[in-house]
Amino acid sequence: MQYFKPAGPSTFAGDAMPFTHNGVFHLIYLLDHGHHQDLGGLGGHQWAHATTTDLVHWEHHPLAIAITEPWEGSICTGSVFVYDSTYYAFYATRMRDWTQHVGLATSTDGIHFEKQAPNPLASPSGRYDPEHFRDPFVFQDPATGTFHMLVTSILAEPELAGHDGCLAHLTSTDLRTWEEAEPFLITGYRGAPECADLFIWNDWTYLIFSHDLVAHYRMARTSLGPWLRPSMDTFDGPLAAVMKTAPLGDRRIGVAWIGTREGDTDTGTRQWGGNLFLRELIQHADGTLGTRFVPEAIPIHGQPLDLPVSATTAHVAGSASAIGVGSSQGMTVAAVTGIPRTCRITMRIDPRGSGPRTASEFGMRLRTAGQLAEGYDLRFRPHDATVTLQGAGLTQVHEIKHPFNLDIVAYGDIIDVCIAGQRCLINRLPEQRGDHLVLYSRDSPVSFENIEVVPQL
Repeated sequence: MQYFKPAGPSTFAGDAMPFTHNGVFHLIYLLDHGHHQDLGGLGGHQWAHATTTDLVHWEHHPLAIAITEPWEGSICTGSVFVYDSTYYAFYATRMRDWTQHVGLATSTDGIHFEKQAPNPLASPSGRYDPEHFRDPFVFQDPATGTFHMLVTSILAEPELAGHDGCLAHLTSTDLRTWEEAEPFLITGYRGAPECADLFIWNDWTYLIFSHDLVAHYRMARTSLGPWLRPSMDTFDGPLAAVMKTAPLGDRRIGVAWIGTREGDTDTGTRQWGGNLFLRELIQHADGTLGTRFVPEAIPIHGQPLDLPVSATTAHVAGSASAIGVGSSQGMTVAAVTGIPRTCRITMRIDPRGSGPRTASEFGMRLRTAGQLAEGYDLRFRPHDATVTLQGAGLTQVHEIKHPFNLDIVAYGDIIDVCIAGQRCLINRLPEQRGDHLVLYSRDSPVSFENIEVVPQL
C-alpha cells in the first residue's frame, strides 16, 4: 500500500481513516474520481477498504460505505470506533444542496457496514456554517467513559473576523444520541480544521487536525486538553496531505496522501487525491513527535548496484560507496551514474567532513543528466536547520548539524526522503529522467559514506 493508487487513469485515493482491532490494521480511504469533481463537484466519494496484519500483505475488500441514496453527493471522511463487539463507522454526507451532516453505519465483522437510522444522525446547529460539518472523529474519555465526537466546522459568528475554524464537539453515553457541547478547539486559523484524530500514547494525548491539507498536532496530559502547541507542529512537508493514525502493537502508523499535479509541471497546481503513503510516528523524550519510513512498507528490494563515480570538480576523493566532497571555499561536485528511476538510495552524511566546522550547505541533485544539468535538488542548510526537496521544505531539522543517515525512495514520479530516522519529506516530480546522482558541498568538506543504490526487483 506504500504509494498505492486505485486502478484507473482518473481514480485516486484521498483521506485515510486507519484503525486497528484485534491485531488487524484497517486502512479505509476515500475513493476519488476526477480530483473531487465527481457528481458536479460534490466529490462522489465512497469508503474503500483494505486490511493487513503485517503491513506487507494486504487484502482489499468491497466498499465499506457507498453512495446508496439519491440525496448523497459524497460520503466524506470520518472514523471507526469499536465498542462492545460492534464497529461504529461515523461519516459525513455532503448532500446535493451542499450541506453536510453526520451519519452512522455499523458492522459486526468490520468489513460489511449498514447505514443506520436516523440518517442524518447529527446536523449543524446555527452556531456552525451548514456547508462545513464533516470528518467526525469519535473517542472515549478514559476518565469518565463519556463518548466525544469532534467535527470539522466553521463558526458562523467568530470572535475574530475570518478566524473561524473550529472543531465542533458533541457528547454521548450510548454512541447513538448526541448532544452539542462547547467547541472543542478554536484553532485561530482561517478555514476549517479537517480530519481530526485523537489518541493517547505513553501518558500524552495528541490531537491532529489538517489545515490546507497539512496535518498539525497538539499535545496534552488529558484527553480534553488544555492543548500545547509544539515548536514544530507538522509531520512532513507541504505535499503530505491529511495524515491520520492508528496503533499497531506498541507502534503508531500514520497514513497520508500525495496529490497529483495539473499539467505535470514544477509549477502545476496540486490536485485533490493521489497516492497513499505510510509513516511510522516516533515519540521523543519530551513528548514531541517525528516520523520515519515504515520498514515493512518500503517497496524496493534487491542487491546494491556497483556504480561508477566521477569527479566533476577538484577536491573529490573516494569511491561510489564513500565519497569525500569539498574544500574550504567554493562548490565541489561529484557524480554517481546509472541510477535507476525506481530505486532506494541510502547513505550516511557527515556534514563536518574532515574539517573543523559544519558545511554551510550541501546536498545532491537527483535525476540529472550530468554535472549540474536540470534535476531535483535535495538541499541541506545546517546553519538554519532547513531541508528542501525541489521547493518542498522542512524547518527545525537540527539533526543535519551532526552525522546522520539519509534514506531516499524514488518510486515513479514520487521522491520520498527520511532524514536521521526522524523527519520525512515527500514530493511528486515527474519531469526529469536523468540517471545521475550529483553530490555537492559548498565552502566546506562533506563526507557521503556507506552509499547504497538498490533497484526495484
